[in-house]
Amino acid sequence: MKFLKTASFSLAAFAFALLATFAPSTSQAAPANKTIILATTTSTQDSGLLDELLPVFEKQTGYFVKTISVGSGQAMKMGEKGEADVLLVHSPDAEKKFVAEGYGVNRMLVMHNDFVVLGPKTDPAKVKGTKSAKEALKKIAAANALFLSRGDNSGTHALEKKLWKSTGMNPEGQRWYQQTGLGMGQTLNVAAEKDGYSIADRGTYLSMKKNLGLDIVVEGDGALLNIYHVIEVNPAKWPKVNTAGAKAFANFVVSKKAQGIIKTYGVKKYGSALFFPDAGKKPESLGL
Repeated sequence: MKFLKTASFSLAAFAFALLATFAPSTSQAAPANKTIILATTTSTQDSGLLDELLPVFEKQTGYFVKTISVGSGQAMKMGEKGEADVLLVHSPDAEKKFVAEGYGVNRMLVMHNDFVVLGPKTDPAKVKGTKSAKEALKKIAAANALFLSRGDNSGTHALEKKLWKSTGMNPEGQRWYQQTGLGMGQTLNVAAEKDGYSIADRGTYLSMKKNLGLDIVVEGDGALLNIYHVIEVNPAKWPKVNTAGAKAFANFVVSKKAQGIIKTYGVKKYGSALFFPDAGKKPESLGL
């Protein structure tokens, strides 16, 4: 009888150990907070890049990404208020300030493409062939040709304002200069409707080119470089942000897997990549 009791106990212990072996480990469990709020520029959304990246990230990590697509300036405002966990933006000067003021941490280079100056096929300001964006804007102003600005404090708008400043002109208030207050894709649609000029990132333009009727009139100017960084919102400033999720996303977009997706995105559909991966590179190598 004593033997049977001992055997029974041993079998029970063995069964318990077996269950413990195959039960999910708490250290490998799904993330406690599965939702990540990503505040990002409209170009990553409008170009379709996020549609390629996010499903891979979500499947790999178990997180769900809630994307809020706004201008880079608005994305950083969200970060300043603790309303986002992580940012993917393209406004270097504003980004540096954002980090310096303690709102963001671990700013990492992700990718680049470039901006292009676009115009109607009729090119009323005779801009096509102009070598620099600065000279192109001067011609547009001299011709009083319609120019559509995003006017939304985005990375694109910041670049545009910097270019206007280099010309020594302030176009605001001029009848030919109109601010849409919209994202990149919507602003391009307005420019196409009104036969106006505009500035856009190449990725968004190529993804929409077929239905726009706008041509690239200036490209290749070093002043039109468009660089993207990922920034985690500082948990020391906002303890309730999803720190683990933000870090997981930031590490993903600079990973070999994500950088490979970025490198090939757009090649089949548009004949060229819409973005160029830069993780691990020194900013100086891009002309920063």
